[in-house]
Amino acid sequence: MPKPCGEATARSVCKAARKQFSKLGWMFVAGTAVIYAVQFGIGMIVGLLQPEWLTDPDSLILLSMLPMYLIGIPILVLMVKTIPAVQPERHRMKGGQFALAFLICYAAMYVCNIAGTLLTNMIGYLKGSPVRNELQEMILPSNLLVIFFFTVICAPVIEEYVFRKLIVDRAIQYGQGVAIVLSGLMFGLFHGNLNQFIYTVGLGMLLAFLYVRTGNLKITIAIHMIVNFLGGVVSTQILKLVDMDAYMEAALSGDLQDMMAYLADHLAGWILFAGYLFLVLGCTIAGVVLFIVAVCKGRFRLGADKAVLPEGKKFATVILNSGMIAFVVVMTGLILWQLFA
Repeated sequence: MPKPCGEATARSVCKAARKQFSKLGWMFVAGTAVIYAVQFGIGMIVGLLQPEWLTDPDSLILLSMLPMYLIGIPILVLMVKTIPAVQPERHRMKGGQFALAFLICYAAMYVCNIAGTLLTNMIGYLKGSPVRNELQEMILPSNLLVIFFFTVICAPVIEEYVFRKLIVDRAIQYGQGVAIVLSGLMFGLFHGNLNQFIYTVGLGMLLAFLYVRTGNLKITIAIHMIVNFLGGVVSTQILKLVDMDAYMEAALSGDLQDMMAYLADHLAGWILFAGYLFLVLGCTIAGVVLFIVAVCKGRFRLGADKAVLPEGKKFATVILNSGMIAFVVVMTGLILWQLFA
Protein backbone atom coordinates (compact mmCIF):
# COMPACT_ATOMS: atom_id res chain seq x y z
CA MET A 1 0.00 0.00 0.00
CA PRO A 2 1.51 3.39 -1.02
CA LYS A 3 2.87 5.70 1.70
CA PRO A 4 3.80 9.28 0.76
CA CYS A 5 7.00 9.56 2.81
CA GLY A 6 8.95 11.78 0.42
CA GLU A 7 8.55 14.04 -2.59
CA ALA A 8 9.33 11.31 -5.13
CA THR A 9 7.10 8.85 -3.33
CA ALA A 10 4.31 11.43 -3.13
CA ARG A 11 4.49 11.98 -6.89
CA SER A 12 4.36 8.24 -7.43
CA VAL A 13 1.34 7.91 -5.12
CA CYS A 14 -0.49 10.75 -6.87
CA LYS A 15 0.25 9.30 -10.30
CA ALA A 16 -1.06 5.86 -9.34
CA ALA A 17 -4.11 7.35 -7.63
CA ARG A 18 -4.91 9.67 -10.54
CA LYS A 19 -4.77 6.73 -12.92
CA GLN A 20 -7.09 4.66 -10.72
CA PHE A 21 -9.64 7.45 -10.21
CA SER A 22 -9.59 8.25 -13.91
CA LYS A 23 -10.30 4.62 -14.72
CA LEU A 24 -13.15 4.61 -12.20
CA GLY A 25 -14.62 7.76 -13.73
CA TRP A 26 -14.48 6.40 -17.28
CA MET A 27 -16.13 3.18 -16.16
CA PHE A 28 -19.04 5.11 -14.68
CA VAL A 29 -19.31 7.15 -17.87
CA ALA A 30 -19.44 3.93 -19.89
CA GLY A 31 -21.92 2.37 -17.46
CA THR A 32 -24.16 5.43 -17.66
CA ALA A 33 -24.02 5.34 -21.46
CA VAL A 34 -25.01 1.66 -21.47
CA ILE A 35 -27.94 2.32 -19.12
CA TYR A 36 -29.31 5.19 -21.20
CA ALA A 37 -28.72 3.31 -24.47
CA VAL A 38 -30.56 0.22 -23.24
CA GLN A 39 -33.43 2.28 -21.84
CA PHE A 40 -33.71 4.25 -25.09
CA GLY A 41 -33.51 1.12 -27.25
CA ILE A 42 -36.15 -0.74 -25.27
CA GLY A 43 -38.33 2.38 -25.22
CA MET A 44 -38.12 2.60 -29.01
CA ILE A 45 -39.07 -1.07 -29.43
CA VAL A 46 -41.96 -0.78 -26.99
CA GLY A 47 -43.11 2.41 -28.71
CA LEU A 48 -43.37 0.48 -31.97
CA LEU A 49 -44.91 -2.71 -30.61
CA GLN A 50 -46.87 -1.66 -27.51
CA PRO A 51 -47.14 2.17 -27.50
CA GLU A 52 -49.84 2.13 -24.82
CA TRP A 53 -47.23 0.92 -22.31
CA LEU A 54 -45.50 4.32 -22.58
CA THR A 55 -48.52 6.01 -21.01
CA ASP A 56 -48.99 3.49 -18.20
CA PRO A 57 -47.17 4.49 -14.95
CA ASP A 58 -46.34 0.95 -13.88
CA SER A 59 -45.03 0.04 -17.32
CA LEU A 60 -42.91 3.21 -17.41
CA ILE A 61 -41.23 2.28 -14.11
CA LEU A 62 -40.54 -1.23 -15.36
CA LEU A 63 -39.18 0.04 -18.67
CA SER A 64 -36.92 2.48 -16.82
CA MET A 65 -35.70 0.32 -13.93
CA LEU A 66 -35.43 -3.22 -15.32
CA PRO A 67 -32.97 -2.39 -18.14
CA MET A 68 -30.83 -0.49 -15.64
CA TYR A 69 -30.84 -3.16 -12.94
CA LEU A 70 -30.66 -6.21 -15.21
CA ILE A 71 -28.26 -4.97 -17.91
CA GLY A 72 -26.65 -1.58 -17.25
CA ILE A 73 -25.66 -1.96 -13.58
CA PRO A 74 -24.28 -5.54 -13.96
CA ILE A 75 -22.04 -4.34 -16.81
CA LEU A 76 -20.89 -1.39 -14.67
CA VAL A 77 -20.16 -3.69 -11.72
CA LEU A 78 -18.10 -6.07 -13.88
CA MET A 79 -16.01 -3.16 -15.16
CA VAL A 80 -15.40 -1.57 -11.74
CA LYS A 81 -14.48 -4.89 -10.12
CA THR A 82 -11.38 -5.03 -12.31
CA ILE A 83 -9.92 -2.23 -10.14
CA PRO A 84 -8.11 -3.51 -7.00
CA ALA A 85 -10.08 -2.98 -3.78
CA VAL A 86 -9.34 -2.58 -0.07
CA GLN A 87 -12.23 -3.19 2.32
CA PRO A 88 -12.77 -1.09 5.48
CA GLU A 89 -12.16 -2.79 8.80
CA ARG A 90 -15.30 -4.40 10.18
CA HIS A 91 -16.79 -3.13 13.47
CA ARG A 92 -20.05 -3.87 15.25
CA MET A 93 -22.87 -1.35 15.66
CA LYS A 94 -25.31 -1.56 18.57
CA GLY A 95 -29.07 -1.10 18.16
CA GLY A 96 -29.04 2.31 19.81
CA GLN A 97 -26.22 3.47 17.56
CA PHE A 98 -28.18 2.28 14.52
CA ALA A 99 -31.23 4.28 15.63
CA LEU A 100 -29.11 7.42 16.10
CA ALA A 101 -27.46 6.90 12.71
CA PHE A 102 -30.85 6.51 11.04
CA LEU A 103 -32.22 9.71 12.58
CA ILE A 104 -29.16 11.69 11.48
CA CYS A 105 -29.37 10.28 7.94
CA TYR A 106 -33.12 10.92 7.79
CA ALA A 107 -32.71 14.50 8.98
CA ALA A 108 -29.87 15.17 6.55
CA MET A 109 -31.94 13.84 3.69
CA TYR A 110 -34.93 16.06 4.50
CA VAL A 111 -32.95 19.21 5.22
CA CYS A 112 -31.03 18.78 1.95
CA ASN A 113 -34.29 17.92 0.16
CA ILE A 114 -35.83 21.21 1.33
CA ALA A 115 -32.76 23.10 0.12
CA GLY A 116 -32.89 21.31 -3.22
CA THR A 117 -36.61 21.96 -3.62
CA LEU A 118 -36.16 25.67 -2.89
CA LEU A 119 -33.30 25.90 -5.38
CA THR A 120 -35.27 24.02 -8.03
CA ASN A 121 -38.33 26.23 -7.51
CA MET A 122 -36.15 29.34 -7.75
CA ILE A 123 -34.70 28.13 -11.04
CA GLY A 124 -38.22 27.35 -12.27
CA TYR A 125 -39.34 30.86 -11.34
CA LEU A 126 -36.37 32.46 -13.10
CA LYS A 127 -36.86 30.48 -16.29
CA GLY A 128 -40.63 31.04 -16.28
CA SER A 129 -41.78 27.44 -16.02
CA PRO A 130 -41.66 24.82 -13.25
CA VAL A 131 -38.89 22.22 -13.25
CA ARG A 132 -40.42 18.80 -13.74
CA ASN A 133 -39.78 16.18 -11.09
CA GLU A 134 -39.97 13.18 -13.41
CA LEU A 135 -39.37 10.64 -10.64
CA GLN A 136 -42.27 11.97 -8.56
CA GLU A 137 -44.49 12.14 -11.63
CA MET A 138 -43.71 8.51 -12.36
CA ILE A 139 -44.09 7.20 -8.80
CA LEU A 140 -47.25 9.00 -7.61
CA PRO A 141 -49.74 7.24 -9.94
CA SER A 142 -47.98 3.86 -9.80
CA ASN A 143 -49.01 0.64 -8.08
CA LEU A 144 -47.95 0.31 -4.43
CA LEU A 145 -46.23 -3.06 -4.93
CA VAL A 146 -44.24 -1.75 -7.90
CA ILE A 147 -43.11 1.31 -5.92
CA PHE A 148 -42.20 -0.84 -2.90
CA PHE A 149 -40.22 -3.34 -4.96
CA PHE A 150 -38.08 -0.79 -6.74
CA THR A 151 -37.67 1.92 -4.09
CA VAL A 152 -37.44 -0.17 -0.91
CA ILE A 153 -35.87 -3.42 -2.16
CA CYS A 154 -33.95 -2.90 -5.42
CA ALA A 155 -32.66 0.66 -5.12
CA PRO A 156 -31.13 0.42 -1.60
CA VAL A 157 -29.42 -2.93 -2.23
CA ILE A 158 -28.02 -2.05 -5.65
CA GLU A 159 -27.14 1.58 -4.90
CA GLU A 160 -25.37 0.71 -1.65
CA TYR A 161 -23.36 -1.99 -3.38
CA VAL A 162 -22.39 0.26 -6.30
CA PHE A 163 -21.88 3.62 -4.57
CA ARG A 164 -20.70 2.51 -1.17
CA LYS A 165 -18.90 -0.81 -1.55
CA LEU A 166 -17.53 -0.51 -5.09
CA ILE A 167 -16.44 3.13 -4.78
CA VAL A 168 -15.32 3.22 -1.13
CA ASP A 169 -13.37 -0.05 -1.44
CA ARG A 170 -11.45 1.45 -4.37
CA ALA A 171 -10.84 4.87 -2.85
CA ILE A 172 -10.24 4.22 0.85
CA GLN A 173 -6.57 3.31 0.35
CA TYR A 174 -6.04 6.97 -0.57
CA GLY A 175 -7.87 8.31 2.50
CA GLN A 176 -11.13 7.71 4.32
CA GLY A 177 -12.29 11.28 3.72
CA VAL A 178 -11.56 10.93 0.01
CA ALA A 179 -13.65 7.76 -0.14
CA ILE A 180 -16.58 9.32 1.73
CA VAL A 181 -16.73 12.53 -0.33
CA LEU A 182 -16.26 10.72 -3.64
CA SER A 183 -18.98 8.19 -2.81
CA GLY A 184 -21.50 10.90 -1.96
CA LEU A 185 -20.60 13.10 -4.94
CA MET A 186 -20.80 10.29 -7.51
CA PHE A 187 -24.01 9.01 -5.92
CA GLY A 188 -25.63 12.42 -6.27
CA LEU A 189 -24.40 13.08 -9.80
CA PHE A 190 -25.48 9.64 -10.99
CA HIS A 191 -29.14 10.50 -10.35
CA GLY A 192 -28.91 13.04 -13.18
CA ASN A 193 -31.39 15.60 -11.85
CA LEU A 194 -31.23 18.54 -9.45
CA ASN A 195 -34.34 17.39 -7.54
CA GLN A 196 -32.36 14.47 -6.12
CA PHE A 197 -28.75 15.67 -6.43
CA ILE A 198 -28.47 17.76 -3.25
CA TYR A 199 -30.09 15.32 -0.82
CA THR A 200 -28.44 12.23 -2.34
CA VAL A 201 -25.00 13.84 -1.95
CA GLY A 202 -25.66 14.53 1.75
CA LEU A 203 -27.23 11.14 2.42
CA GLY A 204 -24.56 9.39 0.36
CA MET A 205 -21.72 10.90 2.37
CA LEU A 206 -23.31 9.90 5.68
CA LEU A 207 -23.91 6.36 4.46
CA ALA A 208 -20.33 6.19 3.16
CA PHE A 209 -19.11 7.37 6.58
CA LEU A 210 -21.07 4.56 8.25
CA TYR A 211 -19.65 2.01 5.82
CA VAL A 212 -16.10 3.28 6.42
CA ARG A 213 -16.61 3.11 10.20
CA THR A 214 -18.34 -0.30 10.31
CA GLY A 215 -17.27 -2.08 7.12
CA ASN A 216 -20.80 -3.51 7.14
CA LEU A 217 -22.87 -2.84 4.03
CA LYS A 218 -25.98 -4.35 5.64
CA ILE A 219 -26.19 -1.36 7.97
CA THR A 220 -26.25 1.21 5.16
CA ILE A 221 -28.69 -0.91 3.14
CA ALA A 222 -31.08 -1.11 6.12
CA ILE A 223 -30.98 2.67 6.71
CA HIS A 224 -31.41 3.34 2.98
CA MET A 225 -34.43 1.00 2.93
CA ILE A 226 -36.14 2.74 5.84
CA VAL A 227 -35.48 6.21 4.38
CA ASN A 228 -36.89 5.16 1.00
CA PHE A 229 -39.88 3.46 2.61
CA LEU A 230 -40.87 6.57 4.54
CA GLY A 231 -40.07 9.00 1.75
CA GLY A 232 -41.02 6.98 -1.31
CA VAL A 233 -43.85 4.69 -0.20
CA VAL A 234 -45.57 6.15 2.87
CA SER A 235 -45.52 9.74 1.62
CA THR A 236 -46.82 8.89 -1.86
CA GLN A 237 -49.67 6.78 -0.50
CA ILE A 238 -50.71 9.55 1.89
CA LEU A 239 -50.61 12.09 -0.94
CA LYS A 240 -52.93 9.82 -2.93
CA LEU A 241 -55.40 9.79 -0.01
CA VAL A 242 -55.25 13.57 0.22
CA ASP A 243 -55.68 13.98 -3.57
CA MET A 244 -54.04 17.38 -4.01
CA ASP A 245 -55.55 17.85 -7.47
CA ALA A 246 -59.07 17.58 -6.04
CA TYR A 247 -58.09 19.93 -3.22
CA MET A 248 -56.80 22.59 -5.62
CA GLU A 249 -59.95 22.26 -7.74
CA ALA A 250 -62.19 22.74 -4.71
CA ALA A 251 -60.07 25.59 -3.33
CA LEU A 252 -59.95 27.48 -6.64
CA SER A 253 -63.69 27.10 -7.17
CA GLY A 254 -64.33 29.41 -4.19
CA ASP A 255 -67.42 27.39 -3.34
CA LEU A 256 -67.60 26.63 0.39
CA GLN A 257 -69.91 23.68 -0.26
CA ASP A 258 -67.37 22.11 -2.65
CA MET A 259 -64.61 22.58 -0.10
CA MET A 260 -66.66 20.99 2.69
CA ALA A 261 -67.56 18.07 0.43
CA TYR A 262 -63.89 17.57 -0.43
CA LEU A 263 -62.85 17.64 3.25
CA ALA A 264 -65.57 15.17 4.16
CA ASP A 265 -64.40 12.76 1.46
CA HIS A 266 -60.70 13.09 2.33
CA LEU A 267 -60.77 13.56 6.12
CA ALA A 268 -58.89 10.33 6.86
CA GLY A 269 -56.21 11.28 4.36
CA TRP A 270 -55.67 14.70 5.96
CA ILE A 271 -55.45 13.15 9.43
CA LEU A 272 -52.78 10.74 8.19
CA PHE A 273 -51.05 13.59 6.37
CA ALA A 274 -50.89 15.67 9.55
CA GLY A 275 -49.55 12.68 11.50
CA TYR A 276 -46.92 12.04 8.85
CA LEU A 277 -45.82 15.70 8.93
CA PHE A 278 -45.39 15.52 12.71
CA LEU A 279 -43.35 12.33 12.30
CA VAL A 280 -41.13 13.93 9.67
CA LEU A 281 -40.73 17.11 11.71
CA GLY A 282 -39.94 15.19 14.90
CA CYS A 283 -37.39 12.90 13.25
CA THR A 284 -35.78 15.82 11.42
CA ILE A 285 -35.41 17.96 14.56
CA ALA A 286 -34.11 14.99 16.54
CA GLY A 287 -31.65 14.13 13.77
CA VAL A 288 -30.33 17.69 13.49
CA VAL A 289 -29.82 17.89 17.27
CA LEU A 290 -28.11 14.51 17.34
CA PHE A 291 -25.87 15.53 14.43
CA ILE A 292 -24.79 18.73 16.24
CA VAL A 293 -24.12 16.78 19.45
CA ALA A 294 -22.14 14.14 17.53
CA VAL A 295 -20.03 16.81 15.82
CA CYS A 296 -19.36 18.58 19.14
CA LYS A 297 -18.31 15.29 20.73
CA GLY A 298 -16.01 14.44 17.82
CA ARG A 299 -17.93 11.33 16.77
CA PHE A 300 -17.49 12.14 13.09
CA ARG A 301 -13.73 12.03 13.35
CA LEU A 302 -12.16 9.44 11.12
CA GLY A 303 -9.58 6.93 12.19
CA ALA A 304 -5.94 7.24 11.22
CA ASP A 305 -5.39 6.58 7.51
CA LYS A 306 -2.80 3.98 6.61
CA ALA A 307 -2.13 5.78 3.35
CA VAL A 308 -3.18 9.25 2.29
CA LEU A 309 -2.63 11.60 -0.60
CA PRO A 310 -0.35 14.57 0.10
CA GLU A 311 -2.09 17.64 1.49
CA GLY A 312 -3.11 20.06 -1.22
CA LYS A 313 -3.08 17.34 -3.88
CA LYS A 314 -6.30 15.50 -3.10
CA PHE A 315 -8.72 17.43 -5.32
CA ALA A 316 -6.33 17.53 -8.26
CA THR A 317 -5.58 13.83 -7.93
CA VAL A 318 -9.12 12.55 -7.36
CA ILE A 319 -11.17 14.89 -9.58
CA LEU A 320 -8.85 16.61 -12.06
CA ASN A 321 -8.23 13.59 -14.25
CA SER A 322 -9.80 12.68 -17.59
CA GLY A 323 -12.21 10.02 -16.30
CA MET A 324 -13.63 11.95 -13.38
CA ILE A 325 -13.85 15.17 -15.39
CA ALA A 326 -15.77 13.28 -18.07
CA PHE A 327 -18.13 11.79 -15.48
CA VAL A 328 -18.79 15.16 -13.83
CA VAL A 329 -19.34 16.88 -17.19
CA VAL A 330 -21.71 14.18 -18.48
CA MET A 331 -23.81 14.01 -15.33
CA THR A 332 -23.86 17.80 -14.91
CA GLY A 333 -25.03 18.00 -18.51
CA LEU A 334 -27.91 15.63 -17.71
CA ILE A 335 -28.84 17.76 -14.69
CA LEU A 336 -28.88 20.93 -16.81
CA TRP A 337 -30.95 19.14 -19.47
CA GLN A 338 -33.49 18.18 -16.80
CA LEU A 339 -33.63 21.80 -15.62
CA PHE A 340 -33.89 23.61 -18.93
CA ALA A 341 -35.01 21.17 -21.64
